[in-house]
Amino acid sequence: MSVFTTVTQDQLSIWLKGYSIGTLIDLQGISSGIENTNYFVTTSHGKYILTLFEKLSFSELPYYLNFMMHLSSHGIPCPSPIKNLENGFLGSLNDKPASLVTYLPGSQIEHPVPEQCGHVGALLAKMHLSSLSFPEKMNNPRGPKWRESIAPKLIPLLPLEDANLLEKELQFQSLYQFKDLPQGVIHADLFRDNILFNNDTIGGVIDFYFACNDSLLYDLAIAANDWCMAKNGKFNDANLLSLLRAYHHIRPLTSGEKNIWPIMLRAGALRFWMSRLYDYHLPREGEITHAKNPAHFKQILQGHLLTQARLSEIWV
Repeated sequence: MSVFTTVTQDQLSIWLKGYSIGTLIDLQGISSGIENTNYFVTTSHGKYILTLFEKLSFSELPYYLNFMMHLSSHGIPCPSPIKNLENGFLGSLNDKPASLVTYLPGSQIEHPVPEQCGHVGALLAKMHLSSLSFPEKMNNPRGPKWRESIAPKLIPLLPLEDANLLEKELQFQSLYQFKDLPQGVIHADLFRDNILFNNDTIGGVIDFYFACNDSLLYDLAIAANDWCMAKNGKFNDANLLSLLRAYHHIRPLTSGEKNIWPIMLRAGALRFWMSRLYDYHLPREGEITHAKNPAHFKQILQGHLLTQARLSEIWV
């Protein structure tokens, strides 16, 4: 979502001739995020989001775009990919795979309250149930193999205390596979900046380009680690209970999921601590870049280590 690949109005005007969405009026780069290049695109027919994919290939992208269409058809408020005149969702722009999706109105919530966390929990459960009928498969690109591959690059760059914490948690998580838990397609990045609210209702869920097949509970843990976390790295219990109860009401959690919950929270914190460490220490160049602070998820992981026993007791 940072602007790594610059697109001019003239370049986009030519590219848009392959679509039936009118003529270009305005083009604005989106600076938040770190993975892809995104622009707001306004045409004579409306507003859209243009994405140029910096890492994902043409062969990988149909999974994500088809999943968004699948969720849309099941009543989930998410962006719908726009077909071009060749009846496809993908094109090539400045030598990068590119797509257009519908723009969803709404704004991000910086300080969520329990009611809003409940809406997020309910939406996530509905997404998970809808995902069960999606036939395509994608292994988690940020799973255990990814952790093992980047750890040797990160550890030499860290202070001794952080390196020791990372090595210990990697060893601990290697003891768990989670394959016996309920599986499906997960969003894998359901942070506050990926849910748009209109007043007190959800207007849309966005940014599905980390979606993959994995444990559904892992998705819930990732959401909890953001939506329900106070600034001190500890849970806001009212937000957490609201999220969990709303989710459980729609997709009841199994006893196995409840038992593994504290470990899954640690796995979610580890994943984002490592990805932020990587982006901080080994950044890519871009016209607009936005690397998030890795210390935030280190603090969350440390908090989970201190409160693991209590986390086992917080249930619906």
